[in-house]
Amino acid sequence: MPAERTREHAAPVAAARRRRLRADRARQLADLLRHQARTTGFPGGVLPLEGRIGADFGVSRNTVRQALDLLRTEGLVERQPGVGTVLVAEKYPHGLDRLQGLAETLHEHGRVTNEVRTAGPVPAPAPVARRLELPERSDVLCIERLRRLNGLPLSLDLTYVPMDIGAGLLDCDLEHNDVFRLIERLTGQALGSAGITLEAVNADAHSAAVLEAPRGAAVLMLERLTHLCDGRPVDLEFIRFRGDRITMSGLLHRSH
Repeated sequence: MPAERTREHAAPVAAARRRRLRADRARQLADLLRHQARTTGFPGGVLPLEGRIGADFGVSRNTVRQALDLLRTEGLVERQPGVGTVLVAEKYPHGLDRLQGLAETLHEHGRVTNEVRTAGPVPAPAPVARRLELPERSDVLCIERLRRLNGLPLSLDLTYVPMDIGAGLLDCDLEHNDVFRLIERLTGQALGSAGITLEAVNADAHSAAVLEAPRGAAVLMLERLTHLCDGRPVDLEFIRFRGDRITMSGLLHRSH
């Protein structure tokens, strides 16, 4: 009897392990296909047939189907009758190893436009004043812009700038220029360095509506404090990117 019970329990455990292993392989395959879509792409935007993908990567057709299901859930591909599985979304690269504005970064991929939602002086919240090295309750220029690439919402940018520079920014064309370039023009100095933090956050109702993303969808939050070449902090930004339209990349060196 004990041996029979052991065999009865062993079968479901083995089946569950097979499902878990297949799910692991599907996730790993989805990562490889996503990378290929982002780098070399697929001819005509059409992925190979399931059998060909399975042969190329040494996995079963069921694993391929699960991987494609993951990519469909992300909105990266969809199944089109008579065509196959096709790419339906493009992710744009945003480099993390150079200090550039969005229009500078993505100029090869289309036209960046800016919808200025708010632009005006506000009393600096204590953390903002501290990071910009300003006296508490100093006024700062607060700018919120919706940034589009080729007409599609890409990011929602909230920017704080000290008012001695911000007053000049109010007279500039914020719809057609990166703030970085305008700051350099107004100060006569080049930007020097920036500290960044990147994390995933859930879109609140406001940012989801502005970015035309599902409420609660994950967005990439880039927090960046930029300094002039003399070390003065002049630009504190909180940028929410649609995660389905942007990739972050950089070249890192190991120090010895």
